[in-house]
Amino acid sequence: MLRIDDLWAWYGEAQVLRGVGLRVDAGEVVTLVGRNGAGKSTLLRCVMGLHPGQRGTVELEGRDLGRLPAHRRARLGLGWVPDDRGSYASLSVAEQLTLPPAVGPQPWPLERVYDAFPILYERRAAPATTLSGGEQQMLALARVLRMGARLLLCDEPTEGLSPLLVQRVGEILGEAKRHGVTVLLVEQNLHFATSVADRHYLLAQGSVVESMDNSEVRSREGELLSYLGI
Repeated sequence: MLRIDDLWAWYGEAQVLRGVGLRVDAGEVVTLVGRNGAGKSTLLRCVMGLHPGQRGTVELEGRDLGRLPAHRRARLGLGWVPDDRGSYASLSVAEQLTLPPAVGPQPWPLERVYDAFPILYERRAAPATTLSGGEQQMLALARVLRMGARLLLCDEPTEGLSPLLVQRVGEILGEAKRHGVTVLLVEQNLHFATSVADRHYLLAQGSVVESMDNSEVRSREGELLSYLGI
């Protein structure tokens, strides 16, 4: 589904990514883990086409995304769930779910979205500014599923959420996976990561230094938590 090869990125003269290479197969959930400043969020932004200062190859199902802008990548099936939730303050929940066009072959019907996110049905007339952080996270996930995204790029989807909402995010990602959606997410919560993901890439100083499966992460949990400073 996604292949990244020799990806480099800068902010001005500051180098952030150094020759990153990884793959995400169709139907997988893969996490990016690493210390703050390791380049995880920048990597997602590069894939989405939101960071211009880059060099290397990003391919979606064998198609080189090259210089395609973010909106063209979205129409190819990339869904962006930013860490700031990306809600439109002046629009109601219902408007944010119905205004964006369907871009993928299997957009979620609105009824299915409300079944998966009942809190959004209850708050469907409310503006985004009145939603809690957890409700805004639900809306951010629901919006890209409603549009039919086939590859979700999620940046810290559980940050600041209660344990109950973290569990609900995991259930939603699991449901999306069962319906063929692929997920690449930045995640610091190792317990959550191993509960939802198939594989994990460890980033350090802008490079992928290790690829691990769930059994490896669990067996080295203490070491990894110490490394991540958690």
